[in-house]
Amino acid sequence: MKRMKEIPSFDRPREKLAEKGPAVLSDVELISIIIGKGVPGKDVFQVATDISKKIKSDFAQLNHLDFYKDLRKIEGVGSAKASQIVAGFELARRYLIKNETKVTTPSDILPLVSDIVNKKQEYFVCISLNGAGEVVGNRVVTVGLLNHSLVHPREVFADVITDRAASVILVHNHPSGSLEPSKEDMAITKQLVDAGYILGIKVLDHLIISRKGYLSMKEKGLL
Repeated sequence: MKRMKEIPSFDRPREKLAEKGPAVLSDVELISIIIGKGVPGKDVFQVATDISKKIKSDFAQLNHLDFYKDLRKIEGVGSAKASQIVAGFELARRYLIKNETKVTTPSDILPLVSDIVNKKQEYFVCISLNGAGEVVGNRVVTVGLLNHSLVHPREVFADVITDRAASVILVHNHPSGSLEPSKEDMAITKQLVDAGYILGIKVLDHLIISRKGYLSMKEKGLL
Protein backbone atom coordinates (compact mmCIF):
# COMPACT_ATOMS: atom_id res chain seq x y z
CA MET A 1 0.00 0.00 0.00
CA LYS A 2 1.31 3.42 -0.93
CA ARG A 3 1.75 6.01 1.76
CA MET A 4 -0.28 9.21 1.47
CA LYS A 5 2.71 11.32 0.47
CA GLU A 6 3.47 8.92 -2.40
CA ILE A 7 0.05 9.47 -4.01
CA PRO A 8 -0.39 12.32 -6.52
CA SER A 9 -2.37 15.17 -4.97
CA PHE A 10 -5.26 14.78 -7.45
CA ASP A 11 -5.71 11.13 -6.43
CA ARG A 12 -5.74 11.62 -2.68
CA PRO A 13 -8.98 10.83 -0.81
CA ARG A 14 -10.13 14.38 -0.08
CA GLU A 15 -9.43 15.54 -3.61
CA LYS A 16 -11.17 12.49 -5.10
CA LEU A 17 -14.22 13.06 -2.91
CA ALA A 18 -14.45 16.72 -3.92
CA GLU A 19 -14.07 15.89 -7.62
CA LYS A 20 -16.00 12.61 -7.97
CA GLY A 21 -18.11 12.21 -4.84
CA PRO A 22 -17.82 9.76 -1.93
CA ALA A 23 -19.19 6.71 -3.79
CA VAL A 24 -15.94 6.18 -5.72
CA LEU A 25 -13.79 5.99 -2.59
CA SER A 26 -12.79 2.74 -0.92
CA ASP A 27 -13.59 2.05 2.73
CA VAL A 28 -9.98 2.76 3.66
CA GLU A 29 -10.02 6.07 1.80
CA LEU A 30 -13.27 7.15 3.49
CA ILE A 31 -11.91 6.25 6.92
CA SER A 32 -8.66 8.09 6.22
CA ILE A 33 -10.67 11.24 5.56
CA ILE A 34 -12.49 10.87 8.87
CA ILE A 35 -9.39 10.30 10.99
CA GLY A 36 -7.36 12.90 9.11
CA LYS A 37 -3.85 11.69 9.81
CA GLY A 38 -1.75 8.85 11.11
CA VAL A 39 0.78 8.75 13.91
CA PRO A 40 4.57 8.70 13.96
CA GLY A 41 5.69 5.50 12.25
CA LYS A 42 2.20 4.64 10.98
CA ASP A 43 0.70 6.32 7.92
CA VAL A 44 -2.96 7.36 7.85
CA PHE A 45 -3.70 4.58 5.32
CA GLN A 46 -2.20 1.98 7.63
CA VAL A 47 -4.31 3.17 10.54
CA ALA A 48 -7.38 3.33 8.30
CA THR A 49 -6.76 -0.23 7.07
CA ASP A 50 -6.66 -1.56 10.63
CA ILE A 51 -9.87 0.32 11.46
CA SER A 52 -11.56 -1.06 8.34
CA LYS A 53 -10.70 -4.61 9.36
CA LYS A 54 -12.14 -4.01 12.82
CA ILE A 55 -15.36 -2.56 11.37
CA LYS A 56 -15.83 -5.54 9.06
CA SER A 57 -15.23 -8.06 11.84
CA ASP A 58 -17.40 -6.28 14.42
CA PHE A 59 -20.11 -4.77 12.20
CA ALA A 60 -22.92 -6.02 14.46
CA GLN A 61 -21.39 -4.13 17.37
CA LEU A 62 -21.09 -0.73 15.70
CA ASN A 63 -23.59 0.88 18.07
CA HIS A 64 -22.18 -0.77 21.16
CA LEU A 65 -19.88 0.85 23.67
CA ASP A 66 -17.46 -2.07 23.27
CA PHE A 67 -16.82 -1.05 19.66
CA TYR A 68 -15.35 2.24 20.85
CA LYS A 69 -13.16 0.37 23.33
CA ASP A 70 -12.03 -2.09 20.65
CA LEU A 71 -11.06 0.75 18.32
CA ARG A 72 -8.92 2.22 21.08
CA LYS A 73 -6.89 -1.00 21.09
CA ILE A 74 -5.69 -0.35 17.52
CA GLU A 75 -2.23 1.20 17.38
CA GLY A 76 -2.60 4.80 16.25
CA VAL A 77 -6.22 5.16 17.34
CA GLY A 78 -6.73 7.39 20.36
CA SER A 79 -9.93 8.65 21.92
CA ALA A 80 -10.35 11.37 19.27
CA LYS A 81 -10.12 9.03 16.26
CA ALA A 82 -12.28 6.37 17.92
CA SER A 83 -14.92 8.97 18.73
CA GLN A 84 -14.88 10.28 15.15
CA ILE A 85 -15.46 6.80 13.71
CA VAL A 86 -18.23 5.85 16.14
CA ALA A 87 -19.92 9.25 15.77
CA GLY A 88 -19.81 8.97 11.97
CA PHE A 89 -21.55 5.61 12.02
CA GLU A 90 -24.13 6.81 14.52
CA LEU A 91 -25.01 9.83 12.36
CA ALA A 92 -25.37 7.57 9.32
CA ARG A 93 -27.58 5.19 11.27
CA ARG A 94 -29.83 8.00 12.51
CA TYR A 95 -30.37 9.60 9.11
CA LEU A 96 -30.17 6.69 6.70
CA ILE A 97 -31.55 3.68 8.56
CA LYS A 98 -35.25 4.09 9.23
CA ASN A 99 -36.05 1.00 11.32
CA GLU A 100 -36.34 2.72 14.69
CA THR A 101 -39.40 4.31 16.25
CA LYS A 102 -38.65 7.99 16.73
CA VAL A 103 -40.63 10.11 19.18
CA THR A 104 -41.21 13.76 18.34
CA THR A 105 -44.71 14.32 19.76
CA PRO A 106 -46.77 12.66 22.52
CA SER A 107 -48.99 11.03 19.90
CA ASP A 108 -45.97 9.04 18.64
CA ILE A 109 -46.09 7.13 21.93
CA LEU A 110 -49.72 6.02 21.70
CA PRO A 111 -49.17 3.04 19.34
CA LEU A 112 -46.59 1.70 21.79
CA VAL A 113 -49.02 1.59 24.72
CA SER A 114 -52.34 0.91 23.00
CA ASP A 115 -52.65 -2.45 24.75
CA ILE A 116 -53.13 -0.86 28.19
CA VAL A 117 -55.87 1.63 27.24
CA ASN A 118 -58.74 -0.67 28.22
CA LYS A 119 -57.08 -2.47 31.13
CA LYS A 120 -59.11 -2.64 34.34
CA GLN A 121 -56.02 -2.14 36.46
CA GLU A 122 -53.57 0.74 36.34
CA TYR A 123 -50.45 -0.04 34.31
CA PHE A 124 -47.38 2.13 34.64
CA VAL A 125 -45.09 2.04 31.58
CA CYS A 126 -41.63 3.52 31.07
CA ILE A 127 -40.33 4.15 27.54
CA SER A 128 -36.57 4.68 27.14
CA LEU A 129 -35.19 6.93 24.41
CA ASN A 130 -31.67 7.41 23.09
CA GLY A 131 -30.07 10.73 22.23
CA ALA A 132 -31.82 10.75 18.84
CA GLY A 133 -35.25 10.38 20.43
CA GLU A 134 -35.54 6.76 19.28
CA VAL A 135 -37.21 4.12 21.41
CA VAL A 136 -34.69 1.70 22.90
CA GLY A 137 -36.88 0.23 25.65
CA ASN A 138 -40.58 -0.18 26.39
CA ARG A 139 -41.64 -1.97 29.54
CA VAL A 140 -44.39 -2.22 32.14
CA VAL A 141 -42.96 -1.18 35.49
CA THR A 142 -45.91 -1.93 37.78
CA VAL A 143 -49.50 -3.12 37.67
CA GLY A 144 -51.66 -1.58 40.37
CA LEU A 145 -55.16 -1.91 41.76
CA LEU A 146 -58.29 -0.48 40.18
CA ASN A 147 -57.21 3.15 40.50
CA HIS A 148 -53.82 3.21 42.19
CA SER A 149 -50.33 2.08 41.22
CA LEU A 150 -47.31 2.36 43.49
CA VAL A 151 -44.16 3.36 41.61
CA HIS A 152 -40.64 3.67 42.99
CA PRO A 153 -37.77 5.41 41.13
CA ARG A 154 -35.62 2.32 41.62
CA GLU A 155 -38.08 0.21 39.61
CA VAL A 156 -38.43 2.83 36.89
CA PHE A 157 -34.76 3.60 36.29
CA ALA A 158 -33.10 0.21 36.86
CA ASP A 159 -33.62 -0.99 33.29
CA VAL A 160 -33.43 2.51 31.85
CA ILE A 161 -29.83 2.74 33.03
CA THR A 162 -29.11 -0.62 31.40
CA ASP A 163 -30.60 0.76 28.16
CA ARG A 164 -28.10 3.65 28.38
CA ALA A 165 -31.10 5.87 27.74
CA ALA A 166 -30.77 9.63 27.42
CA SER A 167 -34.38 10.28 28.43
CA VAL A 168 -37.66 8.60 29.29
CA ILE A 169 -41.37 9.09 28.77
CA LEU A 170 -43.74 7.82 31.45
CA VAL A 171 -47.20 6.51 30.66
CA HIS A 172 -50.02 5.15 32.77
CA ASN A 173 -53.66 4.40 32.15
CA HIS A 174 -56.72 5.51 34.09
CA PRO A 175 -59.27 2.67 34.17
CA SER A 176 -61.92 5.19 35.26
CA GLY A 177 -61.62 6.95 31.90
CA SER A 178 -60.67 10.28 33.47
CA LEU A 179 -57.68 12.08 31.99
CA GLU A 180 -57.15 14.41 34.94
CA PRO A 181 -53.96 13.75 36.90
CA SER A 182 -54.51 12.94 40.56
CA LYS A 183 -52.45 14.29 43.46
CA GLU A 184 -50.67 10.95 43.53
CA ASP A 185 -49.89 11.23 39.80
CA MET A 186 -48.36 14.65 40.31
CA ALA A 187 -46.36 13.53 43.34
CA ILE A 188 -44.97 10.45 41.56
CA THR A 189 -44.10 12.52 38.50
CA LYS A 190 -42.16 15.05 40.57
CA GLN A 191 -40.34 12.27 42.39
CA LEU A 192 -39.31 10.63 39.13
CA VAL A 193 -38.29 13.92 37.51
CA ASP A 194 -36.06 14.64 40.52
CA ALA A 195 -34.57 11.14 40.44
CA GLY A 196 -33.94 11.41 36.70
CA TYR A 197 -32.17 14.73 37.19
CA ILE A 198 -29.76 13.12 39.65
CA LEU A 199 -29.10 10.24 37.24
CA GLY A 200 -28.73 12.49 34.21
CA ILE A 201 -31.79 10.95 32.54
CA LYS A 202 -34.45 13.49 31.62
CA VAL A 203 -38.15 12.76 32.05
CA LEU A 204 -39.56 14.27 28.86
CA ASP A 205 -43.24 13.72 29.54
CA HIS A 206 -45.82 11.80 31.52
CA LEU A 207 -48.89 10.68 29.60
CA ILE A 208 -52.19 9.65 31.09
CA ILE A 209 -54.23 7.55 28.67
CA SER A 210 -57.73 6.12 28.68
CA ARG A 211 -60.45 5.15 26.22
CA LYS A 212 -61.23 8.89 25.98
CA GLY A 213 -57.81 9.86 24.67
CA TYR A 214 -54.66 11.07 26.38
CA LEU A 215 -53.26 13.93 28.44
CA SER A 216 -49.66 15.09 28.16
CA MET A 217 -48.39 16.71 31.35
CA LYS A 218 -45.75 18.52 29.32
CA GLU A 219 -48.31 19.98 26.93
CA LYS A 220 -50.47 21.02 29.90
CA GLY A 221 -47.54 22.73 31.57
CA LEU A 222 -47.59 20.31 34.50
CA LEU A 223 -44.09 19.00 33.96
